[in-house]
Amino acid sequence: MTVIELFQKLLRFKSITPDDAGAFDFIGDYLGDEWTCINVDREDTKNRFYYKKFNENPQHLCFAGHIDVVPPGDGWDVDPFEANIIDGVITARGTQDMKSGDAAFLYACKHAKNFDGTLSILMTSDEEGDGTYGTIKALEHLKEINFVPQYAVVAEPTCEEVFGDAIKVGRRGSINGYITIKGKQGHAAYPEKCINPVHNFSEILPKIAGYDLDNGDEYFSPSKMVITDIRGGMQVTNVTPDDLKIMFNVRNSTNTKREDVEAFINKNLEGLDYEFRTTQGSFPFVTNKESKVVKAMEKSIKNILGVNTKQSTAGGTSDARYFGAFSIEAIEFGVINDTIHSVGERTSIKEVEGLKSVFEDLIKNF
Repeated sequence: MTVIELFQKLLRFKSITPDDAGAFDFIGDYLGDEWTCINVDREDTKNRFYYKKFNENPQHLCFAGHIDVVPPGDGWDVDPFEANIIDGVITARGTQDMKSGDAAFLYACKHAKNFDGTLSILMTSDEEGDGTYGTIKALEHLKEINFVPQYAVVAEPTCEEVFGDAIKVGRRGSINGYITIKGKQGHAAYPEKCINPVHNFSEILPKIAGYDLDNGDEYFSPSKMVITDIRGGMQVTNVTPDDLKIMFNVRNSTNTKREDVEAFINKNLEGLDYEFRTTQGSFPFVTNKESKVVKAMEKSIKNILGVNTKQSTAGGTSDARYFGAFSIEAIEFGVINDTIHSVGERTSIKEVEGLKSVFEDLIKNF
């Protein structure tokens, strides 16, 4: 089975989050008995950890990905799960995000003849959903059995314009905030008898909206306060609102913590009657640019593709954040990211074959 045949096979599983649709049974059979499988299923999420020890060297490199995809939506010119090749391109749900990466590392790992240590593969069926019972649970189990990898390559799509032009060495975190400014409802004709939360907050809004909580650094742009929702009142003109609700998001760098955001808001709301809470959707991480896995990936990209890649932390979240939380030196590298989650998601045969070759070179020369 070629890597493209493997790619097509994976694409034909209708593995919409959190259903693997039988893909993991196929992957287990594909890897064969030489690979040991640990099932870490939690709730409705399937997690699989496959590994092969080539020798007793403690060096451990893990490839990671997810088999689940978002729903296809309407308006496709082709069946989104048929995965036929047309003019060197496959248009199907999951081509870029991220069954191209899955196929590339599965093929490279299965056909690896030698590695100085342990190769492993961690896959989940719930990356596109909440992720509550996905990769994080598998890593928690690996920690319990003292088998956490040193290095990880997450094969998410990372490239921007030319295949090979970017690897991710980190990601920003995400902090959500929820504020309720309390007031006293009343008739608009008698403002002296009311406490208008909109008026009270109006002086504060310019002080927090778009505010940079830090100055950023070589990897991250500043952690910015982004107001995402403001609402209050009864949608009438003659009643002042009883309260005003505000929501915000901060994509935070390693220079700003959740506690910093809370302190900033509490300071600015001092004197008001309010309720306030935050949630942390993900934590920021960055892998040192001198890390072995960073240098090795850069070298393999240059060897195979002839491209001098750049290090990036742009974009949203991925499961690489969980590896970072376990002090695993993690990077991401995959195909061009320009149609993920869209109608008509597609990637080229050339990119998938190139990605497979990069991973083969990485394993061989790590």
